[in-house]
Amino acid sequence: MTGTLYLIPVPLGPSAPQESLTPGVLATIRPLGHFVVEQAKTARAFLKAAGTDKPLQELELKELNEHTKSDALSDLLAPLRAGLDVGLLSEAGCPAVADPGANLVALAQQENIRVVPLIGPSSLLLALMASGLNGQRFAFQGYLPAKEAERTKALHDLESESRKRSQTQMFIETPYRNRAMFDAILATCQPGTRLTVATDLTQPGETIRTQTIQHWKKQTPPDIERLPSVFLLLA
Repeated sequence: MTGTLYLIPVPLGPSAPQESLTPGVLATIRPLGHFVVEQAKTARAFLKAAGTDKPLQELELKELNEHTKSDALSDLLAPLRAGLDVGLLSEAGCPAVADPGANLVALAQQENIRVVPLIGPSSLLLALMASGLNGQRFAFQGYLPAKEAERTKALHDLESESRKRSQTQMFIETPYRNRAMFDAILATCQPGTRLTVATDLTQPGETIRTQTIQHWKKQTPPDIERLPSVFLLLA
């Protein structure tokens, strides 16, 4: 019998786990002794706040991030093969969505290891829910190219696809490039295209605004510099 890989959501900001996770999720986390995490330091802070049945120093935390080589993934499943349950944590939000944990989940599925996603905050779904855009057809594009020419082409293509399929296009950006992305969208997309900017979701300064490109150009730019944001557009 193999163990279960639990996909553990993490608050989107510095709020306490009890504010965004259900009692059932917290109860599932507490007895676990093995975790795969993006950064051990922040994971320990989260686990301390969430509460664990074992002392923090006795927990086994293995890191999985953008620097992890593909041939190291198999070793991370060793406790599961031995029948032990493991928790997978992202830095924020739901693991395996725009997150390197997806590679570990894929390998677990290949080995028929039970994978259980736990309920928690997803910035993508929260932004879509509040956007007023098409929630029946939508696509998440991850990060768009950072270079200006490639980014402009990507935005043209996404707007065209959105218009063709009546499909909401969702994407994110490294926070320090948020303003450059916002300016590029306004310079590239058509006046009637609707754009949602969702920033600092679930936090005290949360803002979610949807306007046409034409109206955005007449407004003061949103305060999104260095704040986690999701961009959505519908042509």
